[in-house]
Amino acid sequence: MSMHSSPTTPGGGGSHVADPQTPARQTATGSGSGDFSGDNRSQNTAREVFVDYVNRLRGGDMGSLPALLGLAVLFVVFGLAHDRFLTTYNLTNLVIQAGSICVLAMGLVFVLLLGEIDLSAGVAGGASATITALVIIDHGWAWWAAVLAGIAVGAVIGLSIGMLVAILGIPSFVVTLAFFLALQAVPLRLIGSGGSLRFNQEVLRGLSVKNVPVTAGWVAAGVLVVGYAALLLLRYRSRVAKGLGHRPLSLVGLQIVAFTAIVLGLTTLLSQNRAVNPDVFNISGIPWVAPVVIALLLFWTFVLQRTRFGRHLYAVGGNAEAARRAGINVTRIKVAAFVICSGMAAVSGILAASYTGKVSPGSGGGNELLYAVGAAVIGGTSLFGGRGRAVDAVIGGLVIATIPNGLGLLDQASYINFIVTGTVLLLAASVDAISRRRRSAAGV
Repeated sequence: MSMHSSPTTPGGGGSHVADPQTPARQTATGSGSGDFSGDNRSQNTAREVFVDYVNRLRGGDMGSLPALLGLAVLFVVFGLAHDRFLTTYNLTNLVIQAGSICVLAMGLVFVLLLGEIDLSAGVAGGASATITALVIIDHGWAWWAAVLAGIAVGAVIGLSIGMLVAILGIPSFVVTLAFFLALQAVPLRLIGSGGSLRFNQEVLRGLSVKNVPVTAGWVAAGVLVVGYAALLLLRYRSRVAKGLGHRPLSLVGLQIVAFTAIVLGLTTLLSQNRAVNPDVFNISGIPWVAPVVIALLLFWTFVLQRTRFGRHLYAVGGNAEAARRAGINVTRIKVAAFVICSGMAAVSGILAASYTGKVSPGSGGGNELLYAVGAAVIGGTSLFGGRGRAVDAVIGGLVIATIPNGLGLLDQASYINFIVTGTVLLLAASVDAISRRRRSAAGV
């Protein structure tokens, strides 16, 4: 079912297409206007940047702020309620538990940006993980070849869904519901009712049970910090050279310092020996699933923000008809979005199998999809299309994973987890709806 709202581009029609990468002064009310009238000044002061941000919040452009505040509240509440919540051992488990949800939610962001939905993403991941396990066990494939086979299965599923939605015009709700029902037959037929496949290949299982060597983790953290700083400084220099509006260098430096503190702080935390018996065992280092999620986050962020495909995706999600009149191949964009979604679902299914150590007929058929959709929405991706980022999936995934983790430590009944998670999702959807109404009232 398509979930498009009324056109979000100014004027409501024509060939105008909003560019998601418009400068801060352009987006004071929460959407890009497509021109550069706000860039006639060489520099924005810190006060102007702050005022612009407040104006965006008032205009309904909340972004990931509610999710970040919610995550902070959860950490404070659970940290005060149980002394084990903020231990390095539990925080590492939290990262591992959130991995597959974050990856699946990242894939769903591409479909949600179009105002569409993919109900089959969870079971597509389960079917892909089943193929990965089978070619390793029955045919002795190398792990990397098996992973590629699983991702290829996911891509084919996404291609089929995308063509039915984009070419035949069948609502995505109906198509993906049909695939949700049909794909559950794949692991059931290949594994058998009540059976399971052990997912114990050393490298793939190690994604959840092994850690990056401490030295390598510090090197990676250093590269990440230097790369981020270089990117911001190069962007600042480029905008200054072109005479475009830019933030003051002091704020750029503050961003770099804050990012450095977070990265190095987390690396320090996860590099400590977190074994229950530290005198006997040494469990230290960043879990391998974290670099996988970060690498995917960086890649898809680049695709969405720095490529023509990303700009076209936002344009189609904002106003498909305007995008079509502007010369964008809407059909191709929609098909590609579903291919990416199912391909990422395959990666998520493999990570989930790595965490549980097995693949079963029920893999991907539980609450994985609901949690992933909830993660994307909680993180700030709009259900109405045109607004969202890859990082929304990661932030929302951490929120989703934190709830059962903290409630588990408090020995709460399982039904409490469902109530709290549903409440958080409802609040996020309410924020999305209110923000959309405020943007509409502001004429954007």
